[in-house]
Amino acid sequence: MLKEEIESPSTVPKPGCGATYNFLNAPAVPLTAPHPTPKKITPLHRFPLSLHTREFKKQFYPDATVAEWNDWKWQVRHRVKNLKELSRIIQLSDDEHSAIEKHTGPLPVGITPYYASLLDRIDSSHGLRRTHIPVNGEYLRAPGEEPDPLGEDHDTAVPGLVHRYPDRVLFLTTGFCSTYCRYCTRSRMVGETGGEYTFSTSQWEKAAQYIEAHPEIRDCLLSGGDPLTIGDDKLEWLLARLRSIKHLEFLRIGTKVPVVLPQRITPQLTRMLKRYHPLWMSIHFTHPDELTPEVAEACSRLADAGIPLGSQTVLLKGINDNIDTMKTLMHGLLKIRVRPYYIYQCDPVSGTAHFRASVEKGLEIIKGLRGHTTGYACPTFVIDAPNGGGKIPLIPDYVVGRDGDDLLLTNFEGGTYRYPDPQGVVGSSQNFLRTHGLQHAADTGLYHLPIA
Repeated sequence: MLKEEIESPSTVPKPGCGATYNFLNAPAVPLTAPHPTPKKITPLHRFPLSLHTREFKKQFYPDATVAEWNDWKWQVRHRVKNLKELSRIIQLSDDEHSAIEKHTGPLPVGITPYYASLLDRIDSSHGLRRTHIPVNGEYLRAPGEEPDPLGEDHDTAVPGLVHRYPDRVLFLTTGFCSTYCRYCTRSRMVGETGGEYTFSTSQWEKAAQYIEAHPEIRDCLLSGGDPLTIGDDKLEWLLARLRSIKHLEFLRIGTKVPVVLPQRITPQLTRMLKRYHPLWMSIHFTHPDELTPEVAEACSRLADAGIPLGSQTVLLKGINDNIDTMKTLMHGLLKIRVRPYYIYQCDPVSGTAHFRASVEKGLEIIKGLRGHTTGYACPTFVIDAPNGGGKIPLIPDYVVGRDGDDLLLTNFEGGTYRYPDPQGVVGSSQNFLRTHGLQHAADTGLYHLPIA
């Protein structure tokens, strides 16, 4: 773990109050005025600052220089981590205040100053604010919820390495994130120094040795915590170690860092990552409000380094569970060269019932995207099945039924079409439902067949 990850943030003066800014449409502000002669500028100074970010920094971190603000280690050291720091920036509701006061254990409050700038200071119902500031709903356990709902601990081959699928593994590299999402699937293991779950280079080596001993493993996903919070040298050691395994065909990194800590995507980091292709990256996006000039720059640097980028978005009740919000997010992602990959049904982690939308809502969103916008903007909707069942894709049912040798299909506009399918059986279940008077179930696909 980086030294900066465990240091207390330095003291910052209290600024005065100010206005709220619309950062979605705010243009990036140049950091230096045009100069008649070329001037050497450090890479940190070339990172963009949106107008909104500049105003937020001026109000709440007036003593921070632009170079400091754009230094990812400064951002980590100055994370908002307790009630006093959060109250300086956010007008907390009684629910938020009491939830933060009573928190103990893993999944602490932790928000980078940059990401704190995206949270509404007044409105506690604001989407991004709800995903990062605790409420008392976290302390309620709904039926079916578990600390480890996906059964990752059960499928752990050696500490930190989950081997569930035949040809791929999940490599948990760290328990640290620069910013903690309140619906985190691994809330049981992140953010608690000295807790049950620990991570070290000796553990990494044991995991690498396991992969070496299993030639069927061709794909390794680095996750955590967040792998991109690891320093360059240490991260490169791990990538080089894994690249030395001949049967490991490619590596993936799962991260939210480009969204919550875009300053981390330095030229030095991207140059290092380029040395370990084929390397892919899945980035956790939640809402269009995250699509800032800073995030666009971070994703551009990664894409220019030849790293294919995909998005993973958790469906969250009252935050992004409508077609317009998701469509705006997916379109925005394509504009910054991130391919929408997954929409996840929110995992039944203990204390997350207030975040979970219905599965029907997820299918409604997919139906509202497919055919209504470019196919590249249509991710796969999946449920990561409890107890280690793995990812199960769900799609709206476009099969109407059968008529003889013809398969009857409907499209995004509701039209019905025939497709010749001699001796096929797809569509027979819809005919069965209609025969037994279950017309609505056949039309919507919302029905249950008995399990043998």
